Amino acid sequence: MNNQNLDSSTTTQNSQNIQSQEVLLRATGISHNYDYPLFSNIDLTLEKGETIAIIGSSGCGKSTLLNILCSLLKPNYGEVFYENTEIYTLSHKKLLELRRDIFGIIFQAHYLFRGFTARENLQIAEFLSNKTINEELMKILKIDHILYQGIGELSGGQQQRLSIARILTKRPKIIFADEPTGNLDKNTAKEVMEVLFKYVAYEKAGMILVTHEDDLANLCDKVYQINELGLERVK
Repeated sequence: MNNQNLDSSTTTQNSQNIQSQEVLLRATGISHNYDYPLFSNIDLTLEKGETIAIIGSSGCGKSTLLNILCSLLKPNYGEVFYENTEIYTLSHKKLLELRRDIFGIIFQAHYLFRGFTARENLQIAEFLSNKTINEELMKILKIDHILYQGIGELSGGQQQRLSIARILTKRPKIIFADEPTGNLDKNTAKEVMEVLFKYVAYEKAGMILVTHEDDLANLCDKVYQINELGLERVK
C-alpha cells in the first residue's frame, strides 16, 4: 500500500517536472496601469515550440503587456518567470544578459545602427551573441543583395527584414514580436512569418506576437484577446 502511494506520488512529481521543463515563460497575476487601469490579473504560459498571438483594440495594452513579458517594463503587480527565474528579481546586468542571449525582441521600429551597412549591423549581433550569420536566411528574407548598403539607403520593408535577420542571428529562445509585418507588403509579410514559424518549430523556441491582423493571429497555436475581463483565450 505504501509502495503504491509512493509510486503514484513519484509519477505525479515526474509528470510535473516534465511539464515544467517544457515551459519557457510564465506570467502570473500581471496588472498594470498608467493614469488609468489598463489590465489586471493576467496569467499566460508559453511552452517550447509554441506560438501565441495577442490581439485587442487599439490602446488596450497589447504592446505594454509584451514589454512586461520581455523584461522592458516592470508591472505594477505580478511576476514573470523565464524557466524558474522571476526576471524582475535579476540584477540589471543579468537582465541585460537575458535580453542579449535568450530574448529576441522585434519592435515596430527597427532600431538599426545608422552609419553602418546592413552587414555590419548583422556582424554586431554576431559578435555580441557569439553566433554565426546564416547566409541562407539572408536569401530567404530577400536581403542578401543589400548587405553592403547603408541603412539610410534601405526601404522601410528592407530595414524591417534586416531587423528580423539580426534578431534570428543570435538564436533566441523566445521571440517577442510587436507588429513585425507592419512595414511589409502582403507577400513579403507572409514569407517573413513563415521564417519565424519555422524557426520556432526547428529550434523548439517560443514566440509571442502582438498584432491587429486576425489572419496573422490565427496562424499561431493560441490566440488571446485583451478586454475588460483581462486576457481571454479565443483560439
